[in-house]
This record gives sequence, structure tokens and C-alpha cells, in this order.
Amino acid sequence: MNMLLWVAAVTAIAGVGGTGIGGLLSACFRKDSDRIVSLLLSFASGVMLSVVCMDLIPESIQEGKSSGLWLTIAGILIGFAVIFLLNHIIDKKTNHEIPHIDPGHPKTADGLDELIHFDHYEEHRKSRRNLFIAGVVMACAIALHNLPEGMVIGAAYAAAPAEDAFTGSGFIMAVIIGLHNIPEGMSVAVPLISGGMRRWKAVLITALSGAPTILGALLGYGIGVMGPVALCLSLSFASGAMLYVVFGELLPEAILMWRSKLPAFAAVIGMLAGLLIIFGG
Repeated sequence: MNMLLWVAAVTAIAGVGGTGIGGLLSACFRKDSDRIVSLLLSFASGVMLSVVCMDLIPESIQEGKSSGLWLTIAGILIGFAVIFLLNHIIDKKTNHEIPHIDPGHPKTADGLDELIHFDHYEEHRKSRRNLFIAGVVMACAIALHNLPEGMVIGAAYAAAPAEDAFTGSGFIMAVIIGLHNIPEGMSVAVPLISGGMRRWKAVLITALSGAPTILGALLGYGIGVMGPVALCLSLSFASGAMLYVVFGELLPEAILMWRSKLPAFAAVIGMLAGLLIIFGG
């Protein structure tokens, strides 16, 4: 099969599959899963940091040749800024739609129930319409958010187009982004279900919100194979995007969900696992 088709297939599993699994989990939500999700997010963060810092960034600098360092720094800053702005839009839109922001209700998600908006249902059972609208807004925002995340997968595959589709940094990033998409899928499905939508429809819409990841992967791969400078920019953009995902999303969520030393330990184990994956072969 053509590598481009493999990239699309693997990304579809990570994007649509990850958010879809989150939607399914939201249908049988359990409040005692905070610690499991916390450790999962921490471990994924560690693996992602290893791949970005030990693989993607050095490859980007090398591909850019004489200007590689400065092009890589610029790409990282742009990638970081893009994901930051998209997350800012998501937070602003969802907080605006649900009337729960008051002095006694903090904005931080310090539990899985708050992270995926289950607490909104508990606190505002009578506001089903607002919950439904929030779910729709969240689905659109997550769909937009998934586009640059898909570029990460595509850029990683473009860095080593001769490798098998199920080996190398491209596949690793697809797996990690798929794990990252699970709680995002839950954040879409819970308000939709709580707002009155049938569960199977909510899960379907949630899964489809991950579809733009495929477009992003094809875009990232297409840019990456255009030449060394394009690959340098594609890899550095992907690195910046993933650095924000790690430090702006995964680790803060993991620590807030379980105030313990174990998430940090899981992150270190993830980093070591990433090193083994990159250099162990």
C-alpha cells in the first residue's frame, strides 16, 4: 500500500478512534478512574517528550542545514502558538456556553469529572439546552484543534518515508495522540449525552470530531516530502505543537486529577520508554 494511504489509515485510528473511545467511555463514566487517566496522561507525556526532543527536533535542525537551528526555533514557536490559541478558543467558548463561572466555582479541572464536564451535568441538571450547545461547540473546537495534531503525525512519517508504517516516530506519535484524544472525546460526548442526545449519536459525532486529524496528517506529510527546508519547518511546527500539548494540557491535567508524586514518576518512565523505542532498535 502507498505510504500516504498508510499515514491516512494510521491517523484515522488515532484521531477518529481515540475520540470515539472517549465517547464510548463517557457513556459508562466512572468517577474512580481519575488515577488511571492521570497515570496514562503522564506516561504519554514522557514518551512524547522523548520523541520530540531526541528525534523530531534534532532531525529538523539537520534537515535545515546551515539555517536549521533558527528555522527550527521559529517553527517551534509557531507550532506552540497555534495550539495555544486553539485551546484558548476552546476554553473561552465552552466556559461561555455553560453558566457555571462564579466566585465559588474554579475554572481549573481538578478531577476527571470536571475535565470532561460531567460536573456541569451534576450542577446544572435543568440546563440541558446549554449542555447540548456546549457539546456542539466543543465538538467543533476539538475538530479544529485536531488539524495541527494530525500534522505532527504526517511530519514524523515524512522524516522517514522509507520506514514501515508501524515503526518509527510517526507511529509512536499516532499512538500518543490517540491516547491524548480519549479525554478530549469524553469532553465532547458528556455534554451531548447530558443535553438529551442519544448515546450512539453522541459517540458518532464525537468520533467524527477526530476526522480532521487525517487531513492534518496528509498536509504535514505532503509538506514534509517537498524538500529539506519544508521538512525542517514541518517537523519544528510539529515539535512546538506537541510541546504545548505536553506542558499545557497533558501534565497539568494529570497532576490536577491526582495530587501525588506518581504522575511525575509515570512521566519519567514514559521518557525512558521513549528512549528505548527511539534508540533500542
